Amino acid sequence: MELVRTLVADLNGLVWGIPMLVLILGTGLFLMFGLVFMPLRRLGYGFRMLWVGRQSKDAGDITPFNALMTSLSATVGTGNIAGVATAIALGGPGAIFWMWCTALVGMATKYAEAVLAVKYRETDEAGQYVGGPMYYIKNGLGSKWAWLGTTFAVFGAIAGFGIGNMVQANSVSAVLHSNFGLSPLWVGLIMAALVAVVLIGGIKRIARVAGGMVPFMAIAYLGGGLCILLMNASAVPGALWLIIETAFTGTAATGGFAGAAVAAAIQFGIARGIFSNEAGLGSAPIAHACARTTDPVRQGSVAMLGTFIDTLLICTITALVIIISGLWTTGESGAALSSAAFDQSLPGGAIIVTLGLVVFAFTTILGWSVYGLRCVEFLFGIKAVWPFRLLWVAAIPLGAVLKLDFVWLLADTLNALMALPNLLALILLAPVVFKLTREYFSGESAN
Repeated sequence: MELVRTLVADLNGLVWGIPMLVLILGTGLFLMFGLVFMPLRRLGYGFRMLWVGRQSKDAGDITPFNALMTSLSATVGTGNIAGVATAIALGGPGAIFWMWCTALVGMATKYAEAVLAVKYRETDEAGQYVGGPMYYIKNGLGSKWAWLGTTFAVFGAIAGFGIGNMVQANSVSAVLHSNFGLSPLWVGLIMAALVAVVLIGGIKRIARVAGGMVPFMAIAYLGGGLCILLMNASAVPGALWLIIETAFTGTAATGGFAGAAVAAAIQFGIARGIFSNEAGLGSAPIAHACARTTDPVRQGSVAMLGTFIDTLLICTITALVIIISGLWTTGESGAALSSAAFDQSLPGGAIIVTLGLVVFAFTTILGWSVYGLRCVEFLFGIKAVWPFRLLWVAAIPLGAVLKLDFVWLLADTLNALMALPNLLALILLAPVVFKLTREYFSGESAN
């Protein structure tokens, strides 16, 4: 077992090394330039399509709004709370600048993923819309590339049980046991029961639950963070300047902070940014493929908002609260650092962070159930739906009580392996994205 752990750790260091980070950022830059910065120029249009799409009756299973909420349910979570704190603890405040850069180019990546997901989606035997990297690889690149879609589906199906299920359940049980003394087993069993009730209703019920819980919790979390920033308004400009300055100069050792060079700020900022918004991993387009829409570009314009909301809004609020608190110099890290920073300035701030972790982790389990299910269905057909759901629910209490260091490592490695076939497909199918975008915005439908 120790040999397996060592091999996986070595593979993880390889697949999440500098070449992978360059590939993800490079793909985003390539798409952003090819789109002539459309995701930035048309940000307002994306929000308008999100609002208009709340009641869409077009072909599809869920509204464009709920498709985005399902996608956000799987991305807004530990990355926004614990991931941001870890980036600052290891790379200094400058890491946040590189998270921003990752998010800006990630908007183009998310846009392209969703455009292709809708363009090449199919309907399964049950009449439901299915799509994602495995489908746009198969239908867009042709049969000779089918093995690449299968590879993505295999990695996605296995990774989901780790990063999207057991790790999330473990995070919830740990925080509730630490703060309230609740039994991890009972926490896991209750979560499993709640997830089972939602999964029985399929993608439509998952989307409705995500459409209700994600906006509510995100607004509550952002509201708490904004209150802290307003109470410390005079310190915000200094915090922003510290982020920008240390992104290029590094951060000196101070207090319990060991110091970080520019290279560390770049590496941890990009890595945590990708972990937070998942741009390039190929997970989000699986949800967007189900949207009720007649045009791929319209849904792509909605999809790119996920990266904007996740990283440029929620992660930035978390980062500023942590930096203003000064606690990032104590040597603390992860969710404990975020919790302490919120609690220092706002009575009950730690409860907001705790509740945010619980709700976000729960919705992540729901969101990733969609991703895992579609990967399994692609591999084995619709007959695999119920066995998958049963295994998914059974994994939750297991994750709540086990030590998951190896599971986290394996899932993190498989996430990177998911990204490789997806990024290759995005590069090869980029001309399709560029063509559809030009035609859409040059026509009457853009008005």
